[in-house]
Amino acid sequence: MSPEPGTADEPRRVIEQRGLYYDELEEGVVYAHRPGRTVTEADNVFFTALTMNTQALHLDAAWSAGQPFGQRLVNSMFTLATLVGQSVAQLTQGTIVAQLGLTDVSFPHPLFHGDTLYTETVVVEKRLSSSRPGQGIVTMEHTGRNQDGVVVARAKRSCLMWIKDAHS
Repeated sequence: MSPEPGTADEPRRVIEQRGLYYDELEEGVVYAHRPGRTVTEADNVFFTALTMNTQALHLDAAWSAGQPFGQRLVNSMFTLATLVGQSVAQLTQGTIVAQLGLTDVSFPHPLFHGDTLYTETVVVEKRLSSSRPGQGIVTMEHTGRNQDGVVVARAKRSCLMWIKDAHS
């Protein structure tokens, strides 16, 4: 009879959460990152103050009420950071070497207090690094939508990623 799993005779298996390695990422696949993130007034005001962005559109409710959207907007840099952040656990946690850059960042519709941001990522290109053996460059396109499916943010991101067999 074999020992009971997790007893002193047989240690428990440990599964560590990680992202996907270069060789596990597939071009054209949609990676849906869940759960979504409902953005609060406190999130927006804290992030805006923390980053010293004094834009009244983020901080001044009375002034913003007279502007085209009629209310404060969530700081677009918070939206961008959350857009990328929502992909980390599923795609790059522990498997990224470095973020190389962001391009084509756009915010086609504002995010407001109380909106929930849902992000999806598509790998649009990948290639092995010519200068860094065991690593590859992956270009991802992140798309963020609010709870109504309206696109509120887009960004392309290039990352240097580990190839599974090269990462120790």
